[in-house]
Amino acid sequence: MSINSSKLKFLGVVVCLGALAMAASSCKKKQAANPMAMMMMEAAPVRAVPAVATDVPLEVSAVGSVEALASVDVKSRIAGQVLRVEFQEGQFVNKGQLLFEIDPEPTLRQLAELQADIVKDQAMEQQARANVSKDEATLKQTQGSADRAVQLSKEGIFSKEQTEQSVATNEATLASLAADKAAVESAVASLKADRAKLAQTQLQLEYTKITAPITGRAGAISIKAGNLIKDNDAALVTILQISPIEVSFGVPEQLLPEVQRYNAREPLQVQATTDDGKVMTGRLKFIDNSVDATTGAIKLKAEFDNPDRVLWPGAYVNVEARLSLQKNVIVVPSSTVETGPQGKYVWVMNPATETVAMRPVDVLRNYKPSKAVEEAVIGSGLQAGDMVITEGQMRLLPGAKVRVLQKQQTQVSESGGEPNKGNS
Repeated sequence: MSINSSKLKFLGVVVCLGALAMAASSCKKKQAANPMAMMMMEAAPVRAVPAVATDVPLEVSAVGSVEALASVDVKSRIAGQVLRVEFQEGQFVNKGQLLFEIDPEPTLRQLAELQADIVKDQAMEQQARANVSKDEATLKQTQGSADRAVQLSKEGIFSKEQTEQSVATNEATLASLAADKAAVESAVASLKADRAKLAQTQLQLEYTKITAPITGRAGAISIKAGNLIKDNDAALVTILQISPIEVSFGVPEQLLPEVQRYNAREPLQVQATTDDGKVMTGRLKFIDNSVDATTGAIKLKAEFDNPDRVLWPGAYVNVEARLSLQKNVIVVPSSTVETGPQGKYVWVMNPATETVAMRPVDVLRNYKPSKAVEEAVIGSGLQAGDMVITEGQMRLLPGAKVRVLQKQQTQVSESGGEPNKGNS
């Protein structure tokens, strides 16, 4: 009986140890099957910065294209042979400067012919007026003779044939007077027509000298001296007005009310920066009347004096314009803002419990200070001093424990050796 009792106790101990081993193994499997729980138990290493309340300028930043204020294709108004070209390709020309001269000889011959025709018309007019004067004098005589003949015929002194002859002579004189008056009118009309032709030809003579319609830079010359050209044919040269000059750029439609409000007080100052770092200041000149449906932007144009011709047509420049200064707004690094199914959010740490939570935020816009990282301007969701996670967000879950890493620091040893770097 004592031997059997010992065996039973030994078997009981073995069974208990087996059950404990199975329970431990099951627990380890559960922990291995739930890595999220392990992450919750471990403090995730992160970096964090406080949200800051500061004054942020409301600026418009865009890439703009430089456009000539005016572009004119210079064409000939008359046909002829190009006699001379009075400028060089790429030269800056002034308004009214002679560019081309067309051979004026054919036009001068037309002028001489028209001047001769005018002299002939004047002579014909004088002759017709003299005939009218003669006819009027003759008419007085024939009218008197006809009146007397009619009176004497009534008294029976003149015969019917004599009376009719006097009346016919008077009527012939009237007809001749009417014809001479018509000749005067014809001569006057012919004189007016020839004078009009003369004026037109004189204008064509002026067109033989082609001058610059605007001040600007001339492009390539398409016609050389000696070539024949037609009137209103292909452009001889194109002139671009580049002083002043325009820069065209687009801004988001959300900023349009602010642009209009500021521009109503005074012309909005716009800065254009070229690739080589030169900065030009201009004035807002034009706001388009519609928003581009594909980009959601509205087109603006600024005018620059460009006296040194720094801005060049077709080039791209960086455009900036300050609209206002927003005071005491919350900013955080834009890299801390993430996008989820419910919109924008950031990870915020509770310093008391060293845990994190997702905080929905309203991002008004991004702002890039000079020589600094881009910042997000927060409309709502954060307060100054809130600790926002900047690194390590990929390992976070709501309520997870975190430990904040120290900022990377560089210390120089007293011996003047290589710098020692802190935790990274």
